[in-house]
Amino acid sequence: MPTPFNRRHFIAAGAAAAAMPFLSRRALAQAWPSRQIRMICSYPAGGQTDLLARAFGEYISKQVGQTVVIENKAGASGSIGAAEVARAAPDGHTILCSISTTYVMNRVMMKNPGYDMDKDLTLVSVLPGAGLLLVASPKLGIKNLDDFVAFARKSGKVNFGTYSAGSAPHMTINELNKQYGLRIEPIHYRGEAPMWTGLAEGTLDVAMGSYTAAQSVLQSDRGIVFAVHSKKVDAIPHIKTLPEQGATSKFFTVSGFTGWALPKATPQPIVDRLAELCVAASSDPKVKEVLATFVLEPTLGFKETNALYQRELPVWLETAQALGLDPA
Repeated sequence: MPTPFNRRHFIAAGAAAAAMPFLSRRALAQAWPSRQIRMICSYPAGGQTDLLARAFGEYISKQVGQTVVIENKAGASGSIGAAEVARAAPDGHTILCSISTTYVMNRVMMKNPGYDMDKDLTLVSVLPGAGLLLVASPKLGIKNLDDFVAFARKSGKVNFGTYSAGSAPHMTINELNKQYGLRIEPIHYRGEAPMWTGLAEGTLDVAMGSYTAAQSVLQSDRGIVFAVHSKKVDAIPHIKTLPEQGATSKFFTVSGFTGWALPKATPQPIVDRLAELCVAASSDPKVKEVLATFVLEPTLGFKETNALYQRELPVWLETAQALGLDPA
C-alpha cells in the first residue's frame, strides 16, 4: 500500500534535494587535486611573476598534498602561456599565473593572442599591483607633477622611458599629454632593467616603473621620485599620487595586477577552492616575504577579484585604445 505523501514528507524530500548539489560540490572540491598540478607562468624565470608563482605554488602544494610544478612559458606578452592554459582540460590541474597585460591588454595590442579572455579563462584571484613610480633625472630639479609639467612645456620635448609599447607608462604619457597639452616622447625599452639603465646614463629625462626595479637608480641618487601612478607606496608615503597632484584621467585610478586563472569550464567548486588557497597564502611567512619585496597587497577572493576586473577593465581598454596602436 503506498505511503501517504503529506506535508512533512514534502519538506523532507525538498531538503534532501537541496542538499544534493551542496554535497556534490563539496565532494568535488575535496577530491581536487587528484594528481600533480601544473602552474604555467607566462613570463620568464627569475622575474616578479615567476617568484610569485613559485611562492604560491609551494604553499598550495603543502595544503593539498600534491606537487605543484612551475612551468615558464614566456613570450608574446604572456599570450603563449595563456593560450596553453586555455586549451587545457578544465579540471583544475592546469593553472595560469600572469599579469594584467595578459588578462586585459593583449585583446587590444594583439590581433590574435590565441585565446579569448572572456570565453576561455576564468580569473580566480589577483594581487593588486603597487603604484608605479615616476622618476626624473636629478639634474632637472623636478620634485612634483607641477615641476614636471613646467619642464615639459619649457623644453618642448621630454624623453620619457617605458618598459614596452602599450604599457602603463605609455598610457600615462598619453593621458598627461592630453590633459596638459604636452609633447612627451615615449621611449620604449624591452623591460624595466634597460629602461632604468637609460635613466641612470642620462639618455632619459624621466622613467616610470615599479618601486623594486627602480631601486637601482634611487639608491645611487640617479633618480628622484616625483609622483606615483595610482596609489601610494608604503615605503615612500610622502610621495603623492598623480590624482592628488591634479591629474584627472580615469586611468590614474586603476592599477595592474598579478593573478591566477583556470580554463573557463572548470567547475566552480574547484575555482572557489583555488581562490581560498590563494587568499590564505598571503598569510604564509614565505609568501609575505615575496609580497613585501615587490610592495604588493594581499590576494583578493574570487568575488572581489572579478568585481575589480569588471570595474577597471573598461578604463584599461578605453585608455589603451586611445594610444591608436595597430595590433601586432
